[in-house]
Amino acid sequence: MAGDEKRFKTAFDSLHALVYFVPEVDAALTGVGLRPGRMPYFAGRAAAMGAVGPEVVAATFYNFNPEVVARVIPRAWTLATPEQVLEARLDGVDKALTRLLGEHVKSDDVAEAAELAREAAAGCTGEGRPLYAAHAGLGWPGEPHLVLWHAITLLREYRGDGHIAALVLNGLSGIEALISHHATGRGFVTAAAKLTRGWSDEQWEAAEAGLRDRGLLDDGGALTEEGIAVRDRIEVATESAARGPWNRLGAEKTARLEELCRGLSARVVEAGAYPAGVFTQGRP
Repeated sequence: MAGDEKRFKTAFDSLHALVYFVPEVDAALTGVGLRPGRMPYFAGRAAAMGAVGPEVVAATFYNFNPEVVARVIPRAWTLATPEQVLEARLDGVDKALTRLLGEHVKSDDVAEAAELAREAAAGCTGEGRPLYAAHAGLGWPGEPHLVLWHAITLLREYRGDGHIAALVLNGLSGIEALISHHATGRGFVTAAAKLTRGWSDEQWEAAEAGLRDRGLLDDGGALTEEGIAVRDRIEVATESAARGPWNRLGAEKTARLEELCRGLSARVVEAGAYPAGVFTQGRP
């Protein structure tokens, strides 16, 4: 896309990420046996990889506390198989998009966006992209709105895998990625980051101390010059690693897909797909 993080998030990511918020998906996943709480998120997103252990989930999700992951994985796979989870997840997405888009779910805009997004996803490659590759191994749904959701899921996980590679290359652990992103002013507020990613106050303070020792944070918690340079390198690397699908699609089709998805994203947000303020935060 060239596209930066904010453009991707507002035009595309909101059409995928509703899966983590809408009641239809939560009901579908708990309906096949998963326990309410964190389990539907971890199992729902990881199921494409099969019945993997907590180490794999923590590694590929990256900025969650591994201790939190281990509380629900692998137990989730004793309650529902990955295949059951995947089927339930897609069924929940189907119901949610049908509700959120209303009659527009059958529109020409959705059909066109689905076709373009699928073409863009064909420009992704699996090397070094475990979450993308796992989802790319799933069959394509039949309905255009589900094709669109699946294609954007592929684009999102492809971009996310590349982002994690950039974090690793620049020496940031999951919790350090959260803290340094917060320090840019674009990330989660501290309390939300700790709560949603499962880090304790002690773990957070220890990671902050480590970043200060490395010269990336100052005593007030702001990024130093070197810290800013590290975050800038991460963003440049993330964008560079994400170009494949947009190069495949070409500038004209990419602009058209962004236009269509921005309109569809506005529809689902306005229809109440997310709690207030969710899409003000970026990827760590």
